[in-house]
Order: sequence, then C-alpha cells, then structure tokens
Amino acid sequence: MVFQNGPCTGKLRNMGLIHKKRIKDICIRISVVLILLAAVLLDGCKVSYSFTGASISPAVKTLSVQYFQNRASLVQVGLSQSITDALIDKCRNQTNLRYVTGIGDVSFEGEITDYKTVPLTVAADAYAAMNRFTITVKVKFTNALEPELSFEQTFSRYADYKSSFDLSAVEKELSDQIVTQLVEDIFNKAFVNW
Repeated sequence: MVFQNGPCTGKLRNMGLIHKKRIKDICIRISVVLILLAAVLLDGCKVSYSFTGASISPAVKTLSVQYFQNRASLVQVGLSQSITDALIDKCRNQTNLRYVTGIGDVSFEGEITDYKTVPLTVAADAYAAMNRFTITVKVKFTNALEPELSFEQTFSRYADYKSSFDLSAVEKELSDQIVTQLVEDIFNKAFVNW
C-alpha cells in the first residue's frame, strides 16, 4: 500500500492534533473537578494547621492581652505599651483569633520585671569594653478551654553594645530589637507545638 501526499493527508494530521488537544482539555477538567471534590470532602475534617508554625485548637476563638505593667527598678517610659502592642500585633498577624478587650479564650498578662545594663567585658585599662542591655518580662498565659496548655514563665532577652556608646544613644534601637525577640519567644511558647 502506498500513501500519498496531498490534501487528504494534511486533514488527517490536523484531525490527530485536534483529537490530542481535546483529550488534554478533558484531562485538565477532570483534574480540576477532582481537586475541588477533595477540597470539599476534606473541609469537614478538624485539622488545625498554619503556615506560620502556630497550631491552635479550632475551639479557641478569642484572644486577649492585658497591659504589661512596668515593675522594673528602672522604668522606661513607653516600654509597657510597646510590649503590649507588639504582642497584640503578633497574635493578630499570626493567628485567626479575634482580639477582645475583656478575657478571651486564651489570654496573656504580665509585667516587666527587669530593665538594666551591665558591663560585660573589661578592657586592659579596667574599663568595660562591652555592655549588656537586658529586658525581662514575667508572663502568665491562660488557656480557658485547655488549661493544661496554660503557663507562667519569665522571658529574658539581651543585646550587647560597645561601652563607647551611651545607652541613650542605642537604647531605642536595642529596646525595639529585644521586644521583638521577647514577643517571638512568648508567642512560640503559647502557640507553637500545641
């Protein structure tokens, strides 16, 4: 049998391409339907997950953060508000919990217990070469729905700075850095690895 080149052969080739394209379109539609079906079926499952690492029981709906009082011997104006606001912001950004001003299903309360700077290393001339700036907070976390997850703990973070700088020159920057680290520690203790 001899095959000819001509108008009929061109139609057959085009029909083969059209047939392959239709099969591909059908496969894509079936895949989309299966994915949507799987999503609908799995929606009823009680699995809690988060891309942030926070794992929160589905029963927990509300969160509260009480004002952190400053009970340190050296009181820095605005530090209480900074810690309180930073913890509220962290929880709002990293969870789907609704913030309430009263007492939530989970709640934080605490106080600043220490705010200090101390010499860290001494240079050859008997003067400090580095100083350590430390902020310490005591936190009480209460989970009203799962009390076994509640805790009371002290968190402390520090930053070192050259003694050639006066604390007032670096205090704001270091304080902001330490508050961020403290809030991260508190958040992780409360919500990660439930």
